[in-house]
Amino acid sequence: QVQLVESGGGLVQAGGSLRLSCAASGRTFSSYPMGWFRQAPGKEREFVAAISASGGSTTYADSVKGRFTIARDNAKNTVYLQMNTLKPEDTAVYYCAATGGRIGTPLSPHTYAYWGQGTQVTVSS
Repeated sequence: QVQLVESGGGLVQAGGSLRLSCAASGRTFSSYPMGWFRQAPGKEREFVAAISASGGSTTYADSVKGRFTIARDNAKNTVYLQMNTLKPEDTAVYYCAATGGRIGTPLSPHTYAYWGQGTQVTVSS
């Protein structure tokens, strides 16, 4: 069992930056690829970024590529999402997720067994 708790969301002006953190419980954190997803009101949950268990491989949605960076510190059981040059369309609730041993494409929410409660990010124009 893995429990995930996100933090770092808030209100920021367009062009600004935020860093989200996701703290995980459980000794198996370092075994699982992790992902960040987001969901805006009235829209489906969408993939943002993913990172392999070791941190050596990352994947990004085209909409955030070059602006967002995913990273992890397995010693601290934490995954991060550094968000730069934020845009109003980045406004959403951001969720971190752990695969928990499931196999599948990192872009699909169905690949992830464990989810955090989400943190709100609001970007004003």
